[in-house]
Amino acid sequence: AYKFNQSINQWVTTNCCYYSWINLHEWRQCTSSQHRVRYSESVEDGSIIFSLSGVAFLLADAQGFFADRELFFERIKKFITIHRNGFLLLSAAHHGPEEWNVTFKVQQRFLGSNLRIIPVHNTAEAIKLMLTIAKTTSKPYLDNIRYRMLMAKTQIVEQSSVWKMLQSQLDFSLINIT
Repeated sequence: AYKFNQSINQWVTTNCCYYSWINLHEWRQCTSSQHRVRYSESVEDGSIIFSLSGVAFLLADAQGFFADRELFFERIKKFITIHRNGFLLLSAAHHGPEEWNVTFKVQQRFLGSNLRIIPVHNTAEAIKLMLTIAKTTSKPYLDNIRYRMLMAKTQIVEQSSVWKMLQSQLDFSLINIT
């Protein structure tokens, strides 16, 4: 479940992650941001799913590409077939030429799929990124943004000098017709 509290602009959701991936550091970060984490053995290793936002993330280390390229690609392929709105978080301490080459190879291999690749440097950055993407794609947050944009548009139109001029011209032309 998720909830959105407009008064303090707080967003809380339950996300599901593979139980072997998360460690104490990540657990503290998720719970400190008031997110409930549910563990599941049925989720792919390294995956985090925000089911109500409709997004899934696969955390992969760039070094895994060098260890076993086919296993690396198989994992990504399986992830893509399961999740329509998926992000690959490619983790490396430093994104040098080798790591950018890995990103390029993954992009080439999965060109035309709905996979989005995002380079990250550490777990803290990855968690912050996942929470930001999941928050901005959640229904209550989108509804709130749409409502605020509609209210701003209404206020701009009502207070616009151009709108007032057009309104007065319309009133003038209606008087001349009668």
